[in-house]
Amino acid sequence: MIRRVNLTRRVQKQILKLPAHVQRKLLTWSRMVGKLGLEEVRKVPGWHDEPLVGPRRDSRSIRLSRAYRAMYRVVQDRGEEVVSVEEVNKHDY
Repeated sequence: MIRRVNLTRRVQKQILKLPAHVQRKLLTWSRMVGKLGLEEVRKVPGWHDEPLVGPRRDSRSIRLSRAYRAMYRVVQDRGEEVVSVEEVNKHDY
């Protein structure tokens, strides 16, 4: 069961520029993954967890607000699978 979330340096910098409510949502999602595991959190409809297509087909996204998304991948870290949040950005409609 995957319960560890790593934020890349890029994301750590991006977080500082995000609205406070978006920061809280990302922190809440991260804590839920740590407590329940990624598989259970994916089942929560409010996160709109979905696979990406095209060049990012190995990644997934979650909805942090109507405008903001976080993109993540499951990667190996020292023999353990972890969630690596790769990018947080404003989604273009």
